[in-house]
Amino acid sequence: MRITALVTLATAILAFTDASPIARRPHLSGGHSVPLTRNASYKHNTRAQIAKLNKRYPNLQILAGSIGHVPLTDVSPDLEYYGTVSVGTPAQNVKLDFDTGSSDIWFPSSSCTTTACLAHTRFNSAKSTSFQADGRKWSISYGDGSSASGILGSDLVSVGGISVRQTIGLATKESSQFGSSPEDGLFGLGFNTIESVSGVKTFLDNAIAAGSLAQPVVSVFLPSERLFNGQGGEYLFGGIDATKYTGSLTYIPVTQKGYWQILVQDASYNGVSLGQTSQGIVDTGTTLIIVGDAAAASIHKNIPGSVNDPNNGWLVPCSAASSTAKIGFKLGGVTFNVPVADLAYEDLGDGSGNCFSGVQGGQDGLWILGDVFIKNNYCVFSQTASPSIGIAPLAF
Repeated sequence: MRITALVTLATAILAFTDASPIARRPHLSGGHSVPLTRNASYKHNTRAQIAKLNKRYPNLQILAGSIGHVPLTDVSPDLEYYGTVSVGTPAQNVKLDFDTGSSDIWFPSSSCTTTACLAHTRFNSAKSTSFQADGRKWSISYGDGSSASGILGSDLVSVGGISVRQTIGLATKESSQFGSSPEDGLFGLGFNTIESVSGVKTFLDNAIAAGSLAQPVVSVFLPSERLFNGQGGEYLFGGIDATKYTGSLTYIPVTQKGYWQILVQDASYNGVSLGQTSQGIVDTGTTLIIVGDAAAASIHKNIPGSVNDPNNGWLVPCSAASSTAKIGFKLGGVTFNVPVADLAYEDLGDGSGNCFSGVQGGQDGLWILGDVFIKNNYCVFSQTASPSIGIAPLAF
């Protein structure tokens, strides 16, 4: 982990923000002199003063926050990506799956004794001097049928060096699906409207409010095994790494806050429109791309040998891994591509030569652009007053 402090126009800022009263007696001809005295209890707070300046002069936009860098581990075969998060004082490290498709931050409590909990690092709140009890109950379930529940608490959560006090879910029960997961829990990056307990603020909410981030963004680089051997993945909290993408970012407005929801204007195959459109979400917590049934059929009819198996969903020949064809998704007027090579996701293992497809159907009305999309396109989740997602093709 590393953290890079950014202070723009440092000299000017310090001059602006040194607001401690100074003993000064101006000479005013014919006026009344008002003596000023230094406040002995004054504590200099550059961040607070810069936030005040930015509010008073919105066009100024001085950056005083930081950038937190979180390295990622790619779970083969690009199944999920997790990073290390520090919680409490002294810090206890947990491995969390960063998920833009949910908003809760949770991990096992030391009081959890289910099989899934015992397979992971459990947070011991009694050993953290900064922990504060909350007592409210929480529970959450996910699209794959997994679930967790427990009680809420509050503690210092540090991500790549960005530290804020954060409400956390301490799991006292986890479903069996989590038992084989390499990560200990989840770090939700969605909007607070889908927090499992109403009124809880997300990590991004709190970090932005505290002025801890240089920019109100989280940028995501998910490296595929095919292109990068799964190495070098990262989340940047508060920053954007322009070396990770080509061209410029296209910002697509969020159409509904909750998930990071946007309009998918079209799907295409090798540049030819398939006449499909839908609302969709960009979701780092979903491995595949999941679209409507008609869109899935339109895509796969272009891939020789594809079949919609009643037990395994859409399958493609594993030989598609050498294909140079592309499927595209039009977002904000720009088409972002996914190589058909990435649709040969994983060998079925039955000797048929078929692979599970990286694109599946069954999601009419709200497509999910998961990791198969994101590992080909750099994504910047921008939580401004008018939130958007910046997207550009990966550089490789």
